[in-house]
Amino acid sequence: MKRNLMIGLMLACGSLCGCVAAVVGGAAAGGYYVGKDDRSADRIAQDAAITADVKTRLIAEPGIRSLSINVDTYNGNVSLKGEVKSSAQASTAVSLARKAKGVKSVKNELTVK
Repeated sequence: MKRNLMIGLMLACGSLCGCVAAVVGGAAAGGYYVGKDDRSADRIAQDAAITADVKTRLIAEPGIRSLSINVDTYNGNVSLKGEVKSSAQASTAVSLARKAKGVKSVKNELTVK
């Protein structure tokens, strides 16, 4: 479990592409700070792993402009925001997000442009 968590955290940090993850005491990732978030450090790490898994799935999907999609996870609930070229791409993105381990729900806030 710890190995998978560490791999997920490494993927999360690598997938931020230019964003700097603020890490406080090794317990926060993706800009979440321990002490300013009601989630436990373990939950924050789990959410970061889910975000990394979803981003990895989006990157691997042909035809999806993954850098145009923002993925946020809070308590296992994933939000997808950004722009896609078609409703089919939005549907694919939601479907891929639902397949990630630990996802409770997916909120589709994608716009078609």
